[in-house]
Amino acid sequence: MTKNLTRTIAGTLFGLALAVGCGAPDNRTAEAVYLDETQPLEKRIDDALGRMTLKEKIAMLHAQSKFSSAGVPRLGIPELWCTDGPHGIRPEVYWNRWDQAEWTNDSCTAYPALTCLAATWNPEMSALYGKSIGEEARYREKDVLLGPGVNIYRTPLNGRNFEYMGEDPYLASRMVVPYIQGVQENGVAACVKHFALNNQESYRLCTDVSVDDRALHEIYLPAFKAAVQEGGAWSIMGAYNKYKGQHCCHNRYLLNDILKRDWGFDGAVISDWGGTHDTKEAVEYGLDLEFGTWSDGMSTNPAIAYDQYYLAAPYREMIERGEASEELLDDKVRRVLRLNFRTAMNSRKPFGSLNSPEHHAAARRIAGEGIVLLKNDGKVLPIDPQQTKKLLVVGENAIKGMTIGGGSSSLKVQREYTPLEGIVAAAGDRMEVVYERGYLGHLATSYNGVDSKQNLSDDRSAAELIADAVAAAREADAVLFIGGLNKAWGQDAEGGDRREMGLPYGQDSLIEALAEANPRTAVVFVSGNAVAMPWIDRVPAVVQGWFGGSQAGLALADVLFGEVNPSGKLPFTFPRRLEDNSAHALGEHPGTRDSVRYREGIFVGYRWHERQRIAPLFAFGHGLSYTTFDYANVRADRKTLSRSGRIRVSVDVTNTGDRAGKEVVQLYIGDRESALPRPVKELKGFSKVSLEPGETRTVSFEITPEALQYYDDATGLWTAEEGIFDAWVGAASDDIRGSVEFTLK
Repeated sequence: MTKNLTRTIAGTLFGLALAVGCGAPDNRTAEAVYLDETQPLEKRIDDALGRMTLKEKIAMLHAQSKFSSAGVPRLGIPELWCTDGPHGIRPEVYWNRWDQAEWTNDSCTAYPALTCLAATWNPEMSALYGKSIGEEARYREKDVLLGPGVNIYRTPLNGRNFEYMGEDPYLASRMVVPYIQGVQENGVAACVKHFALNNQESYRLCTDVSVDDRALHEIYLPAFKAAVQEGGAWSIMGAYNKYKGQHCCHNRYLLNDILKRDWGFDGAVISDWGGTHDTKEAVEYGLDLEFGTWSDGMSTNPAIAYDQYYLAAPYREMIERGEASEELLDDKVRRVLRLNFRTAMNSRKPFGSLNSPEHHAAARRIAGEGIVLLKNDGKVLPIDPQQTKKLLVVGENAIKGMTIGGGSSSLKVQREYTPLEGIVAAAGDRMEVVYERGYLGHLATSYNGVDSKQNLSDDRSAAELIADAVAAAREADAVLFIGGLNKAWGQDAEGGDRREMGLPYGQDSLIEALAEANPRTAVVFVSGNAVAMPWIDRVPAVVQGWFGGSQAGLALADVLFGEVNPSGKLPFTFPRRLEDNSAHALGEHPGTRDSVRYREGIFVGYRWHERQRIAPLFAFGHGLSYTTFDYANVRADRKTLSRSGRIRVSVDVTNTGDRAGKEVVQLYIGDRESALPRPVKELKGFSKVSLEPGETRTVSFEITPEALQYYDDATGLWTAEEGIFDAWVGAASDDIRGSVEFTLK
């Protein structure tokens, strides 16, 4: 039975249940409170639960296909449909197989990867992103969007970093909330993932993460907490790895104690696909909805496979034997019903839209605002058509599609503009654009049944490719090298970590040769991770372009040609060497199949660099503009903060250049003296402001005692100690423009 036909039947039953009937054999009468959307949600849930049989309850707790779970047809309760995200809506797959179902109407808009969204440092962009992708999910009749991801950037080798929001818990917390709200206003549930401590792909299915309680609560949990308590997320996905000896998809401490008890989460916990391993633990330790178990065994006997899930027949048999209580079962069913009523059974949700001009415009806008100008000596960028009559573009990533591949975020798009296409379009007839490949990388153009229909073959040797590119560089007025990483396994991809921090495919040698041949060489990276740059002093300009989605090439060209003034800021630190990263400095990546220790504790990213006094290649929060900004008169409205009060810190920011631009003003706080070790400073506020040339604007931040707290793992409490604190205001973690001190009493 197809999805659409199933939904049609469910809709018919839903309509029948709403009708006033006499003598209906299945209780679907005018007294069916669960179908009355004017009634309180919990009253409806109670009513539906009271009408369900044990078999019907159990059926709601596990998959019935790769991406759907069963409803209760007898009661007109429809099934739930999930879709991979979080950068676009995954193409349809077969009922029991991962292969694409070869639909002709399931292409989508690909939005920038979440590293790019985080790099906007703009919650308005996050709200636009969530609203837009939520509309596409709704149009495709999806009930649960499997995203966004907020796992912390612990190491630049994590193959899945591109799906997340960087290294800082405060930044991720502020960016995830509007995303969730935007998705859910469409009647589609956001499923925030991967809860928790899924910070590497190596041994992800089995390793047991050892981390101290301070780091857990200060670094790895805050974005999830904000997603639940501020964003109101309707679902959460458990992680593959273990914590405290239990898999995170059925983890008593994470799910029962923290998520459901302490945070008051009323939604459904969904397993990652294949993340469930034990019936008793799944029953008792917080899992509500199981997906993906026996994924590779469907061909054996698909007719009974789903009934053999841990929360299927084995769970029913436990109840029948008296080994599990129906009270706990009812709590799980309540959560799934709550999810269903908020999504599939929500008659007030909008219709959504797919591949609309508005969605493509949103993708382009977000991508453009997230691009980071890392270096721009001599004002090489933006490209000046008056000085550049012949522009050379070099690099495989200038022509390679990036929306397919990488794992579960692989997409089938209606259209993807490559960087070269965007550059050619922007150049128009103002200059000649010449292209050279320069290197051969990952030549595959298909993934999981989706084919970009590109031909990336080239018969030239590596030496010939470099020689041809260098010869062309000598004849060009300027060179754009567009390289970085791709979605191949071992780079930015699910299922495996990067092999090294350096660039693959001999790109370093190529960049050095191009820089020697033409001093006006700008390097553009397409990637979701930091890379080493041994040639950094030899090139005048570097741009972090990210995975930009459907509109990637157009958005990149907007920035390179100055139509958009870059305003992105790095959401994670670029270390000079891999050994400068804390996880690698302490020898704790990737650990073993059995365990990995986060020995660095709270000192992740810029926190580690500042503690160890290690200068980064590019700091957290760094990003340049085509204009300049002056910070002046950093001040506070009082010098003392009471336990119930607040302090306002302000700064005057002026655009001192000749073009309009946006600046991200960042607030960091440091504790002069503490009973426990603390970072030199921590991000506690940011504001993105748009300024015309010569315009001055006052930016203010409010500081409360909560912003000064640390987690005391001895007491299990958040604590703000009395004493002197510093509030630093600047343009990056290493670019502080002014500070004030104040005292907490």
